[in-house]
Amino acid sequence: MGSAVSSAASEHRLSRLPADTTSFVGRRNELAELRRMLSESRMVTLTGVGGVGKTRLATRLATVVRRAFPDGVWVVELAEVEKPELLAATVMEALEIRDHSHRPSADVLVEHLRDKHMLVVLDNCEHLHDECAVLAERLLRSASHLRILATSRHVLGIAGEQTLSVPPLSLNSLDPRGTARPPPMSEAVHLFADRARSVVPDFAVTGANRAAVERVCRRLDGLPLAIELAAVRLRVLSVDQLLDRLDDRFRLLTGGSRAVLPRHQTLRALIDWSHLLCTEPERVLWRRMSVFAGGCDLEAAEDVCSGDGILRADVVDLIAALVEKSILSREDHGGVVRYRLLESIRQYGRERLAEAGQTARFRRRHRDYYGRLAAEARVRLFGPDQIAWLDRLQVEHANLRTALDYCLSAPGEVGAALRMGADLLYHWITSFYLAEGRRWMDRALALDTGADEVRARALWSNGWLAIIQGDLDGAAAMLAESRAIGERLGCGDVLGYVALYSGMIAMFRQDADAAIGLYEEAVERHVAAGDPVGQALALIRLSLAHSFLGDSALAVSIGEQGIAVCEAHGEGWHRAYALMALGVEVWRQGDAARATAMEQESLRFNRSLDDPLGLGVNLEVLAWVAATEEQHARAARLLGIAHSVWKAVGAVLSGYGHLVRYHDACVDDTRRALGEQAFRAEFERGAGLPGEDGLAYALNEAAPADAGDEDVEEPSPLTPRETQIARLVAEGESNKKIAATLVISQRTVEGHIEHIMNKLGFNSRVQIAGWVHDRGRETGPGPGG
Repeated sequence: MGSAVSSAASEHRLSRLPADTTSFVGRRNELAELRRMLSESRMVTLTGVGGVGKTRLATRLATVVRRAFPDGVWVVELAEVEKPELLAATVMEALEIRDHSHRPSADVLVEHLRDKHMLVVLDNCEHLHDECAVLAERLLRSASHLRILATSRHVLGIAGEQTLSVPPLSLNSLDPRGTARPPPMSEAVHLFADRARSVVPDFAVTGANRAAVERVCRRLDGLPLAIELAAVRLRVLSVDQLLDRLDDRFRLLTGGSRAVLPRHQTLRALIDWSHLLCTEPERVLWRRMSVFAGGCDLEAAEDVCSGDGILRADVVDLIAALVEKSILSREDHGGVVRYRLLESIRQYGRERLAEAGQTARFRRRHRDYYGRLAAEARVRLFGPDQIAWLDRLQVEHANLRTALDYCLSAPGEVGAALRMGADLLYHWITSFYLAEGRRWMDRALALDTGADEVRARALWSNGWLAIIQGDLDGAAAMLAESRAIGERLGCGDVLGYVALYSGMIAMFRQDADAAIGLYEEAVERHVAAGDPVGQALALIRLSLAHSFLGDSALAVSIGEQGIAVCEAHGEGWHRAYALMALGVEVWRQGDAARATAMEQESLRFNRSLDDPLGLGVNLEVLAWVAATEEQHARAARLLGIAHSVWKAVGAVLSGYGHLVRYHDACVDDTRRALGEQAFRAEFERGAGLPGEDGLAYALNEAAPADAGDEDVEEPSPLTPRETQIARLVAEGESNKKIAATLVISQRTVEGHIEHIMNKLGFNSRVQIAGWVHDRGRETGPGPGG
């Protein structure tokens, strides 16, 4: 099975812009200069001290210029990437590039970007300075239409790079004598007032408090992060009290010096002050929460951070206090609230944790929690909670990565890495992380010297990753070692999976008889072990193998058994693959209508999970069916749609190589029936469809009504799927309800709504609803009639 991620089409997207509900203040001059520089140079770097607003400026520019880049503007957040070797993989993830090959990630990036007209924002490069410079230079050299905007505390130093040093926000003179009226408010004061109103709604800069506000901003050197942290104090202090305490704290923290402080020291001093204003339990929680990467939910914070003076029941109140003090930021993820430390504040907390001598202890507790999460996910993934658990692992990926890193860096923890890596098998193959999962597993297996059941399970798990990547020799070697351990220990479940994946290798090598024997062994062992996951996988593959040999009755019977196992457990993903496999045989028997129904049902589920490998196989079979029904134009277009998916996956029918003969026959028959020119035209038409439109075509879903009335001045900027979702938003439907209506995942709905807001320049669902109602005459009735 393949990776489950967002739609294969990446055109016209703005990916992963940080969601920010606060207004953007000032920076008009910097934005204008940055646009000019980006028009003249393909590499621009924003430099400046921490907290000066480099990221906000870069993402603001990305929003402003996104329409100028046909292949999108993509933001790659690097703050959480601590290992240089993960840089290229992280860029691939942000650009939604799927690749199951064993090639270096940088090579895949070069190939993917070669002809793209896009802007890539590399945010927070300073800790990966050299690696970012090398990667950026290589990408720019090989992709002539690519532009890169980087943020870093240091210039990257590559050829052709232009740099813009981001200054603090502007400040007015504190002594405006000689003017007839006070000068306009500075950018710094505007920001202070804006953020102050978020905690004191009726706050305003007046003649009475303006001088004090200016002094506060000046004492903070106009640093945006510092101003925001200070403004929140107005919840309990007046501006004058804030100024007095700020002066006292700076004097204390600098040993009494009245000299102007370097900006970085000023920011640190403010964080020091924020730390001192916290209660001792709040400080303890702050430093303990610094072990999380990418944030955490309440359950994780309670589990990892409680004890030793903090009761579990008190964690929620302490989190609330830290949110109130702007130490923690609150984020909503699909109905679950998560909490994140800004990176500067997180680094400060890690230093405090180290000073307390507790880093190793709480990193281990963090690892233990995510180890248990991975183990539970493995148990829960075969059943009705499957999509929810896959989504949860996706959200927690940065923490899973951090936990694995601890396992491989701390003495005596390699076994835990093997166990956790194997537990995350479906996470690796249903997301952007297949190659990364292989790397973690390879590292752990190289460090491990044992021969126990944990290593055996890690070997067959990594063997499946290798098979998907096409590394059959590597997979065979790992499976052989796993089999030897399983036989010595008498582990029937291990031997069952070894037989299953060895059967896959045999089918790759066109040895169907050997594959059938291995699959039958796998079924027998998994039934004996009471393992429905292995049983379902083995039955799916066994059905395909019998179909390959022409044993129709056995292929159908075994395929139906696989479906029954899945349905007995309320499982959807494996069932979709079982339907796909059965559909192949039903098509071979000549029942085109039933085969089409099976493949389309499977396709709908794979679309809900955004599984490109599953989508690719479904599209292939639907093309084969169309060709045998002499619907040659439709077959050619479906082949084109499938081609776009296979480009993202890395190989045609990856993991199902024995089916390539049907693909080749379909191409030959369709080209012969249509002629080369017509075949190529339909193929390219399918390949050029946006991902959602291509799937809608394959499912025979009616295209949304054209907005082509004479009095419409310009076409909708939204894709048909986005228009459909916008209508449902206008009808007041929740993301969960929209997902259920359209048979897609809630995560996909959230992504579409983010794209809609980006395209329309909106920041609320109410604005989307108003836009839909304004266009009601052109767009026609919504999905509900």
